Amino acid sequence: MGFLDIDNATKSYGAVEVLHKVDISVEEGEFLVLVGPSGCGKSTLLNMIAGLEEITSGEIRIKDAVMNGVHPSKRNIAMVFQSYALYPNMSVGQNITFGLEMHGTPKDDREKALADVSKLLQIEQLLDRKPGQLSGGQRQRVAMGRALVRNPDVFLFDEPLSNLDAKLRVDMRTEIKKLHQKLGTTIVYVTHDQIEALTLSTRIAVMNGGYVQQLGTPKEIYDNPANLFVATFMGSPSMNLLDVKVRANGNAIFADTTNGAGEKVSLTFTNPSETLKSYDGTTITLGIRPEAITDPEGADHRSTHVEKVENTVTVTEPAGSDTFVTTTFGGKDCIARMRADTEAKAGQRVPFAINMEKAVAFDPKSEARIG
Repeated sequence: MGFLDIDNATKSYGAVEVLHKVDISVEEGEFLVLVGPSGCGKSTLLNMIAGLEEITSGEIRIKDAVMNGVHPSKRNIAMVFQSYALYPNMSVGQNITFGLEMHGTPKDDREKALADVSKLLQIEQLLDRKPGQLSGGQRQRVAMGRALVRNPDVFLFDEPLSNLDAKLRVDMRTEIKKLHQKLGTTIVYVTHDQIEALTLSTRIAVMNGGYVQQLGTPKEIYDNPANLFVATFMGSPSMNLLDVKVRANGNAIFADTTNGAGEKVSLTFTNPSETLKSYDGTTITLGIRPEAITDPEGADHRSTHVEKVENTVTVTEPAGSDTFVTTTFGGKDCIARMRADTEAKAGQRVPFAINMEKAVAFDPKSEARIG
């Protein structure tokens, strides 16, 4: 049993069920990120935790107390919205302490809490300003301060960085991460940005179509996606997906495909499962991250199974610290992540190093990972 338990929770609007039997248990101090495309149900789930949406069936518990039907003000949660939701006629200090004042907190306690939080967020110099005089990043800090000052059981963040420019988003991401490490608070955070999900979370729930597609650590989600949706949604560039034919030869299992010249290429699976062996003679989907396909000098030397394949470069895209090199396997584009100083050029035939330890097999019909 966790600190926050979402137990078989569903949400329906009339006859339409938009959230389907969600089961997530969040431990105290965890940073859970709900990630997925627009309309997947992540914000609805967050609003159900907050009490802003009623739960249709199932239970939501905080510290083992059932929250179904409990008013939002009685749940001891604090929410940080995408829009900041600051009162324009109040100063920063008044915005931060307004909730405490409404709950009857004595003035001395409010002032101490304000001093502590403003120091933590480094906004002491802004306390007398109005929200209209602040930048987007400063407003976000104030919104976070208003949540922190209440010392709630659970913090809920609803796409808090989506209104910020790219550089400020990265800066604020780092600040939120530092804040969590310092305070050890329990956070549920909604975003559609998979980079935010991977960098901030201790665990991720990837959602699509009202279902939790996979729940796990960032490493589990990235390295071992449960299905094709998770594989393609998480990671940038996304995982390469190739149609390959499974071929068994004794204990060895091969993925047969072709290079850009139509020449046969056989890649050997490492430690193939009995389930994978049962796909002998059939076509499956092979998933390989771009960083698992590189130039031989840049290959992971800790890996025991790197295969070298000659192939023709179709496009190169310098990206500062890396160069993305596109080639083809089985008639499909495949992106490799090479070193910045690679000499690969479009039209050249060059060696590619493929780390088969990082390859993931999927059933093309069910789209589930083959265990």
